Amino acid sequence: MTHTAHNVVMAGGPLKLGRDPLVMGILNVTPDSFSDGGDFSNRDLALNHADALIAEGADIVDLGGESTRPGSEEVGVQAELDRVMPILDALAARDFEAPISIDTYKALVADQAVQAGASLINDVRGLQRDPEIAAVAACHGTPVIAMHWDTERDSGLDLIDEMKRWLSRSIEIALNAGIAKDKIILDPGFGFAKSFAENYELLNRLDELHALGFPLLVGTSRKRMIGNLLDVPPRERVSGTIATSVLGYLKGGHIFRVHDVRANRDALRVAAAALYGPPQQKG
Repeated sequence: MTHTAHNVVMAGGPLKLGRDPLVMGILNVTPDSFSDGGDFSNRDLALNHADALIAEGADIVDLGGESTRPGSEEVGVQAELDRVMPILDALAARDFEAPISIDTYKALVADQAVQAGASLINDVRGLQRDPEIAAVAACHGTPVIAMHWDTERDSGLDLIDEMKRWLSRSIEIALNAGIAKDKIILDPGFGFAKSFAENYELLNRLDELHALGFPLLVGTSRKRMIGNLLDVPPRERVSGTIATSVLGYLKGGHIFRVHDVRANRDALRVAAAALYGPPQQKG
C-alpha cells in the first residue's frame, strides 16, 4: 500500500509523515520499565542516552517517567515530574536537536513538560484518563499521540471495529477541546489489553485503521508479543522488533517507537526503498 501524507504542525516545524518512516527513540527515566528499567534514571546517563539515540538516527525522542508494564504501580504527579523535568530542562539548555515527546497521561505533567520544551504529548490512555490533558494540548498548540488502551473491550466483538470505536472517542475528545485535526496521531497500542493472538491480528490488519484518517504510530519494541513467540528476554527481541516494524510500515505505519534505533531505522529504509524505489545514488 502507499502511505497517506500528513503534516503534523508543532513548535520547531512540522513533522512530515508519509512514505519516509520516522523513528522515535525511547528514553525511559524509570526504575521499573520492562526492558530498560533503571538504566537511565540517573540524569547524566539519561542525557547520554538521549545523545546516543540521536547519533543512531532518531527523529524524535520519547521521554517517559512512569512505567506502563503489566503489574506496574502508578506514580504520583510530583514523582513523575521529579523524574522528567531535570532531563527536559537539561536538554532544552543544550538546544537539543530533535523534538521531544512527553510520555504521560497526566495533564499537569504534560503542561509542565511542554512549557519546558516538549513538542508532543504521548498519552497511553488516549486522552480518556485525565480529561484536562486535551485542554492542555489545545492551549499550547501541541500535537497529541492518542493510544488505544481499552480495558473494558468485549473480546467477542471484532478487534478492529472495537478499536475504531474507542479511538473515535479519543478523536472526539481532542477535537472538542480545540486540538486541530492536523495535530492528532493515533497509536493502536500493541500489547495493551490485547491477547497474544490479537496483537498479531492487529499487525496484520493495521491498514484498516487508516479509515480513521490520521497518521499511525507503531510501538512493538521488545514487547511480550515478540518474547512469547520467540521465547527470549527483552534485550534479545531486536530481530523480532525489526520484523514487526517493517510489517507495520508495509501496512501504512508512519512513526516507529523503538529502543534500538539504528537497527530499526536501517530496516525501515530498506523497506521504503523496496516499496518506493531507492534514492538516487550520488556521483
